Amino acid sequence: MAIFKALLFSILISQIIVIVVESDTRVVIENPLERSSSNPSPSPLTIDCDGECNRRCELSSRPNLCKRACGTCCERCNCVPSGTSGHYEECPCYANMTTRGGRHKCP
Repeated sequence: MAIFKALLFSILISQIIVIVVESDTRVVIENPLERSSSNPSPSPLTIDCDGECNRRCELSSRPNLCKRACGTCCERCNCVPSGTSGHYEECPCYANMTTRGGRHKCP
């Protein structure tokens, strides 16, 4: 019985350690992506997602759908690439977001 309790306790402690290490790793991995951009100057904390998505979707054949998807991506990534299409290299987070079907989520 004592061996069982010791084994259970060690498994519990190891799981706690794994959770702590993973949470620290996630922060280290996510922060460089948020800071990376072609412009070395610091970016503002938040951008005007409505304005940026209106600009991005102005030539879309389905502007309401485009603005909704763009708004979701903008809120998560805090950036919208320049122009009305393409330029994904300006915002890696925006470019890497996909739908459940594996297609690009962001217009």
